[in-house]
Amino acid sequence: MKKKRAIFFYNNEQVLRSMIKLAYFSYRDSYIRFEELPSGDGYADIVYLPKKASPVPVLVIELKWNRSARGAIDQIRDKKYPNVLDGYEGDILLVGIAYDKDGKKEGRKHTCPIEKA
Repeated sequence: MKKKRAIFFYNNEQVLRSMIKLAYFSYRDSYIRFEELPSGDGYADIVYLPKKASPVPVLVIELKWNRSARGAIDQIRDKKYPNVLDGYEGDILLVGIAYDKDGKKEGRKHTCPIEKA
């Protein structure tokens, strides 16, 4: 029986979500993390809300597998995910993360546009 190697999990949304969670640990003093936050006309994949004393922006993150990162940003806007933050006076950043499942091993890439709301 052949062992599964990490490359087989490259295009798994849960792996990407786990990597984002690991990055969160570096900023856990600044943010509160929410997953599948009901907002607008759906659920935002991941939202990082700044803690009161933190000057960092809100991050609204949408993950896409084998779709465009631009489409992820459009979905955030179209489904009005930032509406859940109505009344928030700080900066809100929209983050679309897309990853390509069909590219050759050397050509696979992640894209991540970031825009102000």
